[in-house]
Amino acid sequence: MFEVYVDNRDGTVWDLSRIIASMKIKSGRVGKATIVDISFVKNSPFSDPTFRYGCGDIIRIRKDNLNIFYGFIFSVDEDEHDAVKITAYDQVRYLMNKDSMYTTNLTATQMVQKIVQETQLNAGTLADTKHVIPKIAEDNQSYIDMICKALDTTMLAGKGLYVFYDDFGSLTLRPLAEMALDIVIGEKSLMYSYKDKRSIDNDTYNQIKLYQDNKEKGVREDHVLKDSASIAKWGVLQLYQSVDEKMNAAQIKEMQDKLMQLKNREKRSLKVDALGDIRIRAGHVIWLAFESKGIKQQYVVNECTHTFDGDKHTMSLDLVVYGTYRGGAG
Repeated sequence: MFEVYVDNRDGTVWDLSRIIASMKIKSGRVGKATIVDISFVKNSPFSDPTFRYGCGDIIRIRKDNLNIFYGFIFSVDEDEHDAVKITAYDQVRYLMNKDSMYTTNLTATQMVQKIVQETQLNAGTLADTKHVIPKIAEDNQSYIDMICKALDTTMLAGKGLYVFYDDFGSLTLRPLAEMALDIVIGEKSLMYSYKDKRSIDNDTYNQIKLYQDNKEKGVREDHVLKDSASIAKWGVLQLYQSVDEKMNAAQIKEMQDKLMQLKNREKRSLKVDALGDIRIRAGHVIWLAFESKGIKQQYVVNECTHTFDGDKHTMSLDLVVYGTYRGGAG
């Protein structure tokens, strides 16, 4: 059974569970706050006439002794029929604030700790990402973009893929390898519809061109790595980006190899609609059993939307093959 509470932050807590008409919980794996939309009728027979709610109030959601969501109301919509919709986000929403950061020799974990200290947000378990980033120069960037960039750099250094999210009021950083659930979604288990997509149109590259500005010589040096086989099949799909001026040739080659391993592939994604399992959120790894398409393997949940309409609970999952990340994902 759901427990949904509104905390006015003045010692008053309201139980919203009995008057909810519908609720949606949406989480994303990369750079997104979890968002909750709750709809109810303000003057229903089960509501307290003194019930109060407003921007900044805390929303807490639990189900079957599981902590689901802890966040804050950011908007309230009401109409002449007493219909109310409140929208709440978890702490990651505050990491959309922008700032600048110039520092050296920090791991992604240390960057998160620094940001948490500056923003006075709450942190929980922060795994040690181990890779030391030599130089961080971020100007007028959101905190969450800084964190995502640091985690991408860590992955490309071969130190694994990490998931950053708010775990019921505690910012958390965990290796993707620790996010696996013993849950199977498939034709015979929960799933009732799907969309299967294969594409080279987005984030697929078979030519990696990295450039490095040599300030001493006053020139820009290009480093190119190409895969002739996939170029013959797909044409040239080039990734062009800068690298730090202090990187040597061996380090640049290693970075190119990692990028080629990660990017030189056809991307396959699945969108699955299924009966809901509240244990699943973006960042988790689940099993997909799809006999008619010969699929039985682990997928990463990139986005997850739980929808509650009365007693009906469904979920929509955007999935990518776990193997997509394993080259540098840990």
